[in-house]
Amino acid sequence: MKTSINFVFLVALMLGAGYARAADPSAVRAMLQPARQRKPAPAFVLTDVAGKKVKLFDYHGRVLLLNFWATECGGCRLEIPYFIEFAQEFTHKDVAVVGVSVDILYENLRDSNEGWGRVEPFVHTHKVNYPILMCDDPVTKLYGVSALPATYLIDKKGRIAATYLGLVDKNDVEKNIKTLLINP
Repeated sequence: MKTSINFVFLVALMLGAGYARAADPSAVRAMLQPARQRKPAPAFVLTDVAGKKVKLFDYHGRVLLLNFWATECGGCRLEIPYFIEFAQEFTHKDVAVVGVSVDILYENLRDSNEGWGRVEPFVHTHKVNYPILMCDDPVTKLYGVSALPATYLIDKKGRIAATYLGLVDKNDVEKNIKTLLINP
């Protein structure tokens, strides 16, 4: 799969920024968009490690934390433990956490098998307890992902309620999830 040079360049820049942010206690916070101003999240169909096709619509009716990440992204590595906690904390509520790996694009790998060869050991080693999907270039373009990490909170109606570009502030994300559960 051919990847645009701009995407790879921007991801490389953000990867470096992710490592720099590790020392910076401030992280990205996001205001929830008022319900009437929210735009529909772009629909997607991506594949999980078992080869199953997963659609955005599969999460309709739940708050969805959708995180675009890569195994070599410093900021991504820092926030994954937050998402593991959220997946556990909200397991019986109407919340889903889903990771979308862009390793296949970032590393300019030939196919998803190579991508999974990199991602699957990472997921196992880091005990990731939520679904991971393998991204493709059209989905990154639909979501406007130009740097990593990129996280979207999607409300129960499938609309983007908040966007985090960069390392998230854990408390802010948790507060926004809880607000979306009470006031969709």
